[in-house]
Amino acid sequence: MTAERLKEKYRSFLKDNLRKKVDFSQTDQFRAIPPPPVEKPPKANALTIDLTGPETGWPGLPAVDLKTAIARRVSRRRFSNKPLSLEELSFLLWATQGIRDNPRTARVFRTVPSAGCRHALETYLALFRVRGLEEGLYRYLPLSHQLVLEHTPEQLEDRVIEAALGQTFIGRTAVTFIWTTIPYRMEWRYGLASYKVIALDAGHICQNLYLACEAIGAGTCAVAAYDQNKADRLLRVDGTEEFVIYMAPVGRYS
Repeated sequence: MTAERLKEKYRSFLKDNLRKKVDFSQTDQFRAIPPPPVEKPPKANALTIDLTGPETGWPGLPAVDLKTAIARRVSRRRFSNKPLSLEELSFLLWATQGIRDNPRTARVFRTVPSAGCRHALETYLALFRVRGLEEGLYRYLPLSHQLVLEHTPEQLEDRVIEAALGQTFIGRTAVTFIWTTIPYRMEWRYGLASYKVIALDAGHICQNLYLACEAIGAGTCAVAAYDQNKADRLLRVDGTEEFVIYMAPVGRYS
């Protein structure tokens, strides 16, 4: 295939022509198949950690107006060794995937938009420096506003850097957000028209992270360049029904 044909092929992903070709009467939603869970359940007996929620008002966080946060938003790649607090991490997680309403239904309203309210992403954390928490790989549980400890791999910093194609800043920070997608959550409703909107949803989440970071005096940088197989293996996801789609380190900037 020529370079021009390849360019045409990949540009077509950004267009919405496919929607006219999809037979939505064949989607699982139309066929009355029950929707998939809105959250990947934790393993039995897994360690969970309660987070502080919006009902507390996060009294330890500074008040920053939206205009200021937008004006200050910039990608930051140099971080200090200062840790984040659990309150700050709680706020970042709520701002990016927190529940606003209907926590017990198949359609859960969150703090970010999602096509068809399907929210086909999971939030993992490579946690290095957060006060009160041990280093390890965690996952956010939006329905209960908790963290669950997934596992504690050795040499986590090096493995995260390796998974990010040697980008050292992504492992030398307080915490690295790693988002996976579970495509069937979106496919259940949209079939073959799912994949562009999954990518768009990831962008919505990361933009909220940028603004929330600026609100607490931290920084982040969106990362879409990574080794797919190594990133999936790090999180112990199968690479087919769930796989990494995006990353972002978060820390105090120097």
